[in-house]
Amino acid sequence: MEPASTPTTPKPARGLGGRIFDILSGFGLATILLLILGLLTFFATLEQVEYGLYPTLNKYFHWKSVFLIPELKDKMVPLILPGGYWVGVVLLINLTLGGVIRIRKGWKHAGNLISHLGIIFMLVAGGVAHHFSERGNMAVGEGETSNTAEDYFEYVVEVAEIKDGKPDSIHVIRGGHLTDLEAGKTRIFRLPDLPFDLEIGGYLKNAVPVAITERAPAGNELVADNYYLMERPDEINAEANTAAAYARIVRRDGKKSEPFILAGASFHPFTVKHDERVFTVDMRKRLWPMPFSVQLDEFTAAFHPGTMKPSKFVSKITRIENDSEAKYTIQMNEPMRYEGLTFFQASYGPPGAGPGQRMYSVFEIVRNPADKWPEYSLYVVTFGMLVTFLTKLGGYLAGNSRRKRNV
Repeated sequence: MEPASTPTTPKPARGLGGRIFDILSGFGLATILLLILGLLTFFATLEQVEYGLYPTLNKYFHWKSVFLIPELKDKMVPLILPGGYWVGVVLLINLTLGGVIRIRKGWKHAGNLISHLGIIFMLVAGGVAHHFSERGNMAVGEGETSNTAEDYFEYVVEVAEIKDGKPDSIHVIRGGHLTDLEAGKTRIFRLPDLPFDLEIGGYLKNAVPVAITERAPAGNELVADNYYLMERPDEINAEANTAAAYARIVRRDGKKSEPFILAGASFHPFTVKHDERVFTVDMRKRLWPMPFSVQLDEFTAAFHPGTMKPSKFVSKITRIENDSEAKYTIQMNEPMRYEGLTFFQASYGPPGAGPGQRMYSVFEIVRNPADKWPEYSLYVVTFGMLVTFLTKLGGYLAGNSRRKRNV
């Protein structure tokens, strides 16, 4: 007679929340995400050679890039990929749920937990760098020296007094105080060291001054000295936008001047005269003073056979700081890091330069508060892997010792 089998209690069905948790924390999702990141890195590395560093990073890893199509040699690759930023966000969720919350706990699994925390730290570092780093560029001609970089995006208003033909005592109004001054909004900026204040309003992210004799205003645009601001759609490359706004001089007695235009697309600043003093008001991209100077000693470029597309460009520079000098070579994927700044080889010019023509090099400069975080995260991951190895080795040796005692 066969013994009666004990009935098994069926597991309760997982709810919708549980199934979503299983998918988001699963190893399969992590594998897919890592494969996609590998493809994005591969295509971005190849595309960078043809289109430059910043446009490629913007296309593949900016938070606004949800989906993209890679390009190789000016031809679309028939492949739609998600943007790298959002792949990283989903991977961060996956590692947090699967590698921290869902993972088995205990001293035997401590190494795995530490390694997962290190990778999470690396992804967080990428997010901090994306949202809080500053990026600009510096163009330096061969034999020339520069100690100033220009921000890619931020437009500021500079008010300066002209003394001996040069600007002096420059007052800078940062872009964060301007971007909310849309049509109908104004703000007075107090300049206590000057004989007047400045009222700014009608800020536009991308616009150009247009003469009313050239093109009549399409709506109720404010006209200043027979010019008005014509708004344009955002450029694909955001650094190509030219901001603009309207301004008035507010004198100490409260009287306001006629409105005038401030525009990044203008070639000359607006001039203000007060008694015998002369002032200029200008809108331009923010300038960064560097803690050192960069001298471009030599620039060389190699091109693909039969084309003018560069396969490699290299800048040999001298970093000058106080009375000391240091030689560096900057090229693609080999930047210079110093004092919290990273200099990348971004592009060069002039376009189509012939043999013997004087060249200039363009460096992308990044100030990143999380610059060292990826390095620290690698230390954490390495330590976690070492703990895992020692734990496994200890378990193996202990088990082997028990088997010998039993024999």
